[in-house]
Amino acid sequence: MKKILAFAGSNSSTSINKRLVTYASSLVEDVQVNILDLNDYEMPIYSSDRESISGHPQKAIDFVEQIKNSDGIIISLAEYNGAYSGAFKNIFDWASRVEPKTFFGKPMLLMATSPGQRGGLSVLGMASDRFPRHDANIVGKFSLPSFHNNFSDGKIINDEMNNELLEEVEQFKKSI
Repeated sequence: MKKILAFAGSNSSTSINKRLVTYASSLVEDVQVNILDLNDYEMPIYSSDRESISGHPQKAIDFVEQIKNSDGIIISLAEYNGAYSGAFKNIFDWASRVEPKTFFGKPMLLMATSPGQRGGLSVLGMASDRFPRHDANIVGKFSLPSFHNNFSDGKIINDEMNNELLEEVEQFKKSI
């Protein structure tokens, strides 16, 4: 059985991106889904000095292993001030030191959502540019604007947006 790794780029206990990634991963049938919580990978802030003194934290190695052992990745990134959340950025910084080709060419469905009308488009654009340099194989992208107006009871309630996500999920399924 194929294994999907899913996580939100947020460490918030009320993360709307975690709700979106959980929903999107539930749409991928006949796979084993592992939903990570970034709080389980909290590490010291990355610095080259810290790395040279202490090496790579075990949590960074474990995070990379989760990616390596999956057949596909679904990520929904939180947007903080137009960029990645600090929690995700720190994990990504450490993971990319453990393995520069962090995503191992795995098919990826890259998503973002926010309470605003742009739906995390800035962080989605940033990741779309950056992740392929770390061997991400982005096979689908999805942005959900105005989260609180378009998502309820664990699913997207706007039919047009839900259909758009279903198309992206279908592309992702074909790629794994």
